[in-house]
Amino acid sequence: MNDYIYGKNAVLEALSSENSRVNKVFIQKGIGLDTRLKKIIELCKDLSIIFNFTDFKKYKEIFGDEVNLQGVVASVSPVQYKDFDEFLEENPDRYRKIVILDNITDPHNFGAIIRTLAAAGYDGVIIQNHRSVSVNATVEKISSGAVNKVPVIKVNSIVSCIQKLKNNNWWIIATDAEGDNNYLDIDYKNMNFAIVLGSEGDGISKPVLKLADYKVNLPTQFESLNVSCACAVIVYETVRQISYT
Repeated sequence: MNDYIYGKNAVLEALSSENSRVNKVFIQKGIGLDTRLKKIIELCKDLSIIFNFTDFKKYKEIFGDEVNLQGVVASVSPVQYKDFDEFLEENPDRYRKIVILDNITDPHNFGAIIRTLAAAGYDGVIIQNHRSVSVNATVEKISSGAVNKVPVIKVNSIVSCIQKLKNNNWWIIATDAEGDNNYLDIDYKNMNFAIVLGSEGDGISKPVLKLADYKVNLPTQFESLNVSCACAVIVYETVRQISYT
């Protein structure tokens, strides 16, 4: 079964990925070809991927008239989620960094988080099979195709996943408005660590929060930050520290 992705950046990134998932590209009939659309056509030719100029009525029905398709839609194979046990066994000779999402259901937040993690060179993001958003067309669009660069790991239980990480010498850092530590005060260097982010409505669930080695807060002068913004803030603090070791 194929999925659809849309938007110039998302389709370009999917075509440029080492293991491209693109099966076919549809370009809106009559649209002017800018630099990105020309590059998409060029990549399709190089990769022997069929592309058609077509009426976009069908795709507007699929995605809704309010969605800006940017004149390009691609039929893609579903994203391949990374196996958690395989991930744990990889790269034992270097420290790694990941994000765990506890009950994040908004695809816009998920897409923005993945884009941040790709830019920051993170090793993966973990989500739960249920009560969590999966990779869909909106996530691919908002991430600008970064889902092809950051391994997405699906697990049945965040609690069991964290317990296994801790048993393998990972440190768990949970973001919590009532946390004892300022996020700036943690030494993120020289350890494998996972940053846990919770939903804006409910935050991190209590069973997950209990397993955290550190509970950190991000001081604000207003309400708490949007979860994707909070992710960017703490992720780039870790990058700053690690870059200056």
